[in-house]
Amino acid sequence: MMNWDDYPNFTEAEFTCSHSGKCDMEPAFMAKLQKLRDHYGKGMTVTSGYRDITHPIEAAKDKPGIHTMGLAVDIACNGQDAYHLLGLALNMGFTGIGVAQSGRNRFLHLDIYTKPPRSNVWSY
Repeated sequence: MMNWDDYPNFTEAEFTCSHSGKCDMEPAFMAKLQKLRDHYGKGMTVTSGYRDITHPIEAAKDKPGIHTMGLAVDIACNGQDAYHLLGLALNMGFTGIGVAQSGRNRFLHLDIYTKPPRSNVWSY
């Protein structure tokens, strides 16, 4: 059972799958994310945390993604905040960073998945 008190800037509700209501985030990931938030010094809006394999985004994939492992988050961000957060995430050792820059839904995907083959930084 995860102790959400260890992550004072986040709540379980932010990471709960919108489809299944499950939340199975990994403590190692949450500790790294909390450390990132501490260094960032500003609020971070979680747009996607844990996703159950039945979530429509995951169900449409050939193989469920990293969100289903509790090792990833998408954070809404725009402009200079995105650059600042991106730099911090790179320096802190996040192993997967996706950047969505177009449209209204700009976000950073951050994860700590380490198994190849995969890109470490990509854009949507």
